[in-house]
This record gives sequence, C-alpha cells and structure tokens, in this order.
Amino acid sequence: MREILGRRLRRLLGATPVGRRGSSRRDRSPALLGTALACAGDWNWPVVPGVGLAPDPVGGRGSGRRCACPDPGCVVPGAHPFDPGLLAATTDRRMIRWWWTNRPAASVILATGGTAPCAVSLPADAGARALERLDAMGMRLGPVLATPTRMALLVAPYSLERLGELLYTKDSVPSSLRFHGEGGYVVLPPSAAAGSGRVHWERAPLAGSARPWLPDVEAVVDALVEASSGASGGGSRLAY
Repeated sequence: MREILGRRLRRLLGATPVGRRGSSRRDRSPALLGTALACAGDWNWPVVPGVGLAPDPVGGRGSGRRCACPDPGCVVPGAHPFDPGLLAATTDRRMIRWWWTNRPAASVILATGGTAPCAVSLPADAGARALERLDAMGMRLGPVLATPTRMALLVAPYSLERLGELLYTKDSVPSSLRFHGEGGYVVLPPSAAAGSGRVHWERAPLAGSARPWLPDVEAVVDALVEASSGASGGGSRLAY
C-alpha cells in the first residue's frame, strides 16, 4: 500500500466514510485501483484482483450477491483470488492498471509473506479486546484490517519455521486464530465481500513514511491468543 499524506492517503486506501446509502461499486473503483497501486508502487507489496461477486439466483442465500467462482458453497464469497491465481500477484504497475481497468470492482488481494507483510486474524470481538490490551501495554502496532466478523493485524514477514517454534511454546492455540504467511493472503480496503460487508481499516497506515511500520509477530501473539481463547464462536482449540 514515496509518501502519501492527508486526504490523499485516505482516498487511496479507502479510509473515507463508507456508510452512505448512495455509494456504489463505481464509487469504490478509483479507491480500489488506488489501494492496489499504493501497495505495489509505494510499498512493494504484491497484489492480485479478487474473484468478485455475481448476482445470486432467485431464492439463493445471502443479500442477492454470491461469489463469482464456480463453488456454490464458497466460504469467502468474492474475497479470494481465482483467475489469475495468487501466484500471479505482482508489483508491476502496468499489470495492476490493466487488471483493475478491466475489472474495476475487483477486491484487492495482498499476497502475504516475502516482501509483503504477514498477518494474524481473529474474530472481531476478540480483536477489539486484543487491541485494548496491546494499547494498554504501549505496544506500537501497524495497520489493522477489519470486517464485521474478523480483524487482522499486519505484522512483519515471518517464516513457517519461525511461527512453528513460537506456537510450540504455547499450551494451546485457539482454532479461531489464523495465520497468513507465505502462500497466504488478506483482503484490503475498500474491498467488498458478500456476507461480511466492506473491508475497512481499523488502524489505517500512518501518513508520513514511505512504508507502513510492522511489529514482529512475537510482540502481539500472546495478546491475540489470550483474546481468541474467550471469543464467542471460537472455543474449539488446536493443542500443541
């Protein structure tokens, strides 16, 4: 997601108010392209367009929109890569402009790991508790993504080996806590997805620096594990 200041940062990253009933997919299109270009050109974070949404047949589930992929039971409607796949994620501005010129309403998918951030996501209520605890500790946080049901903290890149060693020291890790590392992805604002509403910044990237600062996963994982352990609907646990 060179310096982007004030209103320009909020416009490019989709952090402007989104509650207006008159807003449309066309309204979001410049912000979606702006987010993709900011990630790729300014931050060297590879992105790829999401599959998007399609009209739901009469009698279908949801709010009249379904995932455009072939899977009728898709669990993340519109919020995942399909064609092109995640391996096509790039920082090439020309490719990104071509993608979003042809599919202006496509969600923005960030391929995590490598030169890009990794992420840790958890239920929204647990995320709110975790942020309160981390703020009380004086912990410096990076950008935080949110939907009505989930929250994701962007963290510095980590390897699977490093993550495994870190989690091995825990008595247990809630299954509602998910790790987005190499080969994974997160969806960036102001993307939309059926059933979960619009993705927005709970903590937007700060203006005034060439690239958002990111904490190490070790700095936040204890608070996230503790908060997720008491999350509603997230009681099942993976023991280590």
